[in-house]
Amino acid sequence: MTQREGSLAPQADSSVSLLPHLEAKIRQTHSLAHLLTKYAEQLLQEYVQLQGDPFGLPGFSPPRLPVAGLSAPAPSHAGLPVHERLRLDAAALAALPPLLDVVRRRQAELNPRAPRLLRRLEDAARQARALGAAVEAVLAALGAVNRGPRAEPPAAAAAAAAAAASGVFPAKVLGLRVCGLYREWLSRTEGDLGQLLPGGPA
Repeated sequence: MTQREGSLAPQADSSVSLLPHLEAKIRQTHSLAHLLTKYAEQLLQEYVQLQGDPFGLPGFSPPRLPVAGLSAPAPSHAGLPVHERLRLDAAALAALPPLLDVVRRRQAELNPRAPRLLRRLEDAARQARALGAAVEAVLAALGAVNRGPRAEPPAAAAAAAAAAASGVFPAKVLGLRVCGLYREWLSRTEGDLGQLLPGGPA
């Protein structure tokens, strides 16, 4: 082997291993999203059970209050390129932790004897940050980094806190809405990551 051939060998090995490394990163992030989606479903169920009537009653349809700084995935989301969908997922995951913190603080007042719910809400905020960072890492590995730094919106959290303080029923409805959005965006993130995996839907 010539000196030139020897110097190229490590570079060739690196390029060959890049694709499996990227696939492993995507699989790991997809598995995390799948696990957290299950946790989010449990959080939502426990939240509803602890709010009392009329929450949880058959036929009860709470008002869909707007949540400052966050909305549900749009119907057009599925038609976007997967990289753009992941950018939207990352933005929603960045917006969720301060909103979940608002809900946790209000529930600490309304349900002080529900430590498991409070712990689930605290864990959910931390897990949303972790998944958001993992999605950002996948985007970076794909060469589709987000445009500019992303910060958690304090104004949105302040608006949510004001809404939660407006009364017991609005506070409970806001918490239900935030927990529902948390589940929706985790499920959406799981689906979007799944499309990047071999054998995933086109």
